[in-house]
Amino acid sequence: MPAPPSARRDKRGLAALALLPLLIGAAPIARLDVGIDHLRSAKGLIRVCLTSDPDNFPSCVDDARAITRSIPAGQHGLSLSGLPHGNYAVAVIHDENGNAKLDTLAGIPREGFGFSRNPAIAFGPPRFTAARFTIDSDAEAQQIRMRYIL
Repeated sequence: MPAPPSARRDKRGLAALALLPLLIGAAPIARLDVGIDHLRSAKGLIRVCLTSDPDNFPSCVDDARAITRSIPAGQHGLSLSGLPHGNYAVAVIHDENGNAKLDTLAGIPREGFGFSRNPAIAFGPPRFTAARFTIDSDAEAQQIRMRYIL
């Protein structure tokens, strides 16, 4: 004989209470979709750096928590998942010759670059605050426009 409805509700309530300690300390996680526009060629790699540390933007070199990815230049985007909610900035370079760095001539980039929120570029890269965006939902998207000077 099936359990009465009140007994079934009680079991579901107990199951929910049992899961509560697991959920209380859990940080919300999200996915970031990064799209990349205006690539001048499909040669080489796109190198992406996501950081939440203003002191390590845009290079991410000394940021142990930064997420870096390299994708074929023809791919035009990627998804990063499992991100805690918070403030981030993305820096992208189009490493056309695949030497794992942004080539420059007298300090002027010879390869493409771009940043989240597509801030205005003057002399040097933008500050973290100009490229900063907040992830506060299940998914966020950033469309980055590549720029080429030489």
